Amino acid sequence: MDDRWDDADAERFVELHAPAWGEELALRVYSSRLLGTELDLVLHGGGNTSVKGSVRDLFGDERPALFVKASGRDLAAAEPADHPAADLERLRRVAAIPEELDDFALGRALRSALFDPEAPTPSLEAPVHAVVPGRYVDHTHADAILALSNRPAGARVVREALGADVVIVPYVTPGHPLSRAVAEAMAELPDAGRRAGAMVWLRHGLVTWGETARESYRRTIELVTRAEEYLETERRNRTVAAHGKAPEVPESGEADARWARVAPILRGLLAVPSGDPDRPWRRVILRADRSPETLALLARPDLAEMVAGGPLTADHLIRTKAEPLLLGELPWGSPDDLGVHLTEAVRGYEALYREYVERHRQRLPEGVEPFDPEPRVVLLPGCGVAAAGGSAKLASVALDIALHTLRVKAAVADAGARYEGLSEGHLFDMEYRPMQIAKLRSAGSPPQSPALSPPRNSNDEREMGQSATEAEGGRSRLAAGVALVTGAAGAIGEGICRELLAAGAHVAASDLAGERLDSLVEELTAEAPGRVLGVPLDVTDPDGPGGVAAGFNAVARVWGGVDLVVVNAGAAHVATIETMELADFERLERINVHGTLLVLGEAARHFRRQGTGGDVVVVSTKNVFAPGASFSAYSATKAASHQIGRIASQEMAGLDVRVNMVAPDAVFGGGERKSGLWQEVGPDRMRARGLTEEGLEEYYRGRNLLKARITARHVGRAVVFFARRETPTTGATLPVDGGLPDATPR
Repeated sequence: MDDRWDDADAERFVELHAPAWGEELALRVYSSRLLGTELDLVLHGGGNTSVKGSVRDLFGDERPALFVKASGRDLAAAEPADHPAADLERLRRVAAIPEELDDFALGRALRSALFDPEAPTPSLEAPVHAVVPGRYVDHTHADAILALSNRPAGARVVREALGADVVIVPYVTPGHPLSRAVAEAMAELPDAGRRAGAMVWLRHGLVTWGETARESYRRTIELVTRAEEYLETERRNRTVAAHGKAPEVPESGEADARWARVAPILRGLLAVPSGDPDRPWRRVILRADRSPETLALLARPDLAEMVAGGPLTADHLIRTKAEPLLLGELPWGSPDDLGVHLTEAVRGYEALYREYVERHRQRLPEGVEPFDPEPRVVLLPGCGVAAAGGSAKLASVALDIALHTLRVKAAVADAGARYEGLSEGHLFDMEYRPMQIAKLRSAGSPPQSPALSPPRNSNDEREMGQSATEAEGGRSRLAAGVALVTGAAGAIGEGICRELLAAGAHVAASDLAGERLDSLVEELTAEAPGRVLGVPLDVTDPDGPGGVAAGFNAVARVWGGVDLVVVNAGAAHVATIETMELADFERLERINVHGTLLVLGEAARHFRRQGTGGDVVVVSTKNVFAPGASFSAYSATKAASHQIGRIASQEMAGLDVRVNMVAPDAVFGGGERKSGLWQEVGPDRMRARGLTEEGLEEYYRGRNLLKARITARHVGRAVVFFARRETPTTGATLPVDGGLPDATPR
C-alpha cells in the first residue's frame, strides 16, 4: 500500500485549520482524510480517528481531552468539527465500568463527556481511543487485515504476518464490551506491545497509534503492506490447479447488454409495496459493477462457498444485509424466462430472510421492526455485481462494500483457507442494533424499510425511497425516482431538469449529442452530483446506437430503470400553408409526432418489464387548443403528439402508468439557453409587431389573465406536480400560460 503522506499537503492543512483549531487537530484531519480516501482501508463512514490534547473549560482550567471522530462521519471528508472534544479521563472511566452498558447508556455517557453539549455524538469506540496509549490513534477496517483475521486460525495468521509485538484482541461486540476488553488488554500490555503501536481486533480491523499523526498513519500503511505481502505469498504458494479451470468470462460489451436487459426487471422486483394507492412502491436505485475483475470473480467455480459467511465487519450489515443473493446461470436468450428466473430467485431470498427474522425475533430490540426482506446485493455471474439503495449514492456505498467483500473472500480462498465470519445470532443482533440504525439515519439515509409489519409513520414511510431526513423536512417524494427528459438541452428542458432535481429525483438529461447537452450536464452535475446523467438521444431513431431504445438502456445500465418519462423534444417552423415546403412539415412530423410515438412505445415496454408503474408527461402547447397563423406545421404536429399522449393514458393505465400533458405558452427562456420555439418564432413575431425581444415578452405577458411571465421553471413545476401523484389523474392537460381563455382545454 502506498504511503501518501506529503509534508507540503500537511503544512497546508496546518495553515488552513491551525489558527482556529490548533496544529494537532489540523494534522489529525489531514491524516484522517488520507485514511478515508483509501477504500482498501475504510469504506463510507467506517473507521475512527482521534487525537489526545486539552481544552480550556469555563473556569479557565486546562482539561485533558480526546478529539475523536463523531459517529457516522466520513473520514474522507473530515473537518475539525467532525472530531468533537470529550473529557479524556471520563472516557477512560467509562471503559473500565465492569457492568456492561447497552448502547443507549453508552450513548448518554458519551454525550455527558462532551465539553460542548451541542457537538455531534462521539463514536461508540471513543472509550477505546481513550485507553489506547498513543496521542494519535487510527482505526481502520483494512481489507488485507480482515483477509488474515477472518479465518478459523486468524490469530495465528495475523501473528505470522504482522509480528509478535502486535496486540491481538479476539472478536468482542463493538461498543462498551470492546472498550472494556481493550482496557484490560492495555493494562496487561508489556512495553514492547506499547512500542509496537498496533493492535488487531479479529474480524473487525486494525488499530495503530503514535505520538504524531505521521507516525500513526505510517504504522497503518506499514502493517497493511505486510498483510498484503503475506497474502500474495500465500497465493503464489498454491498450485494453479487449486480451483481448476474457470469458465470463460464474457466480454464487457456482452455483460453491458445483459445488465441493460436484467436491470429494470431486478429493480422492479426489489421495490417494496407501500400500501399507498397513489404511490404504491418504494423504489430503489441500482448500481452495478461489470469490470473484468468482477466478472472473473463471479466466474469462479468456488463462488458459492467463497461468498458465504457474512460480511467482513458488522458495520457493513446495515448497508448490505448478512448475505447477498447469488444467482445461478440465467436464461439470457429468453426475456420471459429471464423474468421468471429472477422473480423466483428474489422471492426465494425473501422467504429465507423472513425465516431468519423469525428464528431471532425474540432478539429484536423493543420498538425496532423487521426490515424489508429484499436483498441489497445481487451477484449475477456473467453480468456483474449489483447493489440497491434509496439513492445512487447509497447504492454505490453498498456496491463498494460488496466488491471489497468479494475480493477479500477471494484472497482468503486463494490462500487455501476458509473464510469464517460471525455467528448468525450475532449478525442479527448487529443488523438490528439501534445505535447502528441511528448512525445510518444521521447520515441522511434509513436502512431497509419496514415491510413485515405496517409502517409506524405512514406519511413518511410511504414516500418513494425517501430518507428519514427528507421525510422530516418534507423535502421530496422523488428521491428514488429516475426521470428521463428528452429535449433537455433547451430552455424548457433545462427548467424541467432543475425542478426534478430540486424534488430529489435522479435525472437523465437527453438530447442530440453535442456541446449544448454536454454543458447542461456539466452545470447540473455541479449542483446535484451523482443524480445527473447525460444521454445522447435522437427521438426520431428507434433502434440506432443513439436512438430511443439505446437511451432507455443507457439509463437502466446506470440506475436500473426509469420511472418518469418527460416527452419534451420538439421543433417549430414558421410558414403559411401557402408557402409551406413539404420537407419542412415532414421534418416536424418526424420530431414531434414520430418522436413522441417512439418514446412512448419504448416507455411502455420498459414500464411493463419493470412492473412498478410509472409516469409520463408530454410537453404539449397552447397551440393545440388555440393555433396561430403561419404556425400550421408546429400546431398540427403538436396536436398529433398531444393526441398520442391521450391515447397512451388509456393504453398504459393497466400498467399503473399515468400519462398527462403540460401545455405552456410564451416561454422565452433565459440566460444562455433560449427557448428553441422562440428562436424560431420570435423574429417573425417581433417583425410583425415592431417589437424588441423584451417588448415581445412583455406583449405576451400582457395578454394572459394573470399578467404573468411564464418561465421554464414553471413548466418544470407542473411536471413535478404530476410526477408526485398528488391526485389520481391521467389523460389531463395542465395549462402553464397565465390564463388564456381561447386555449383552455375543452
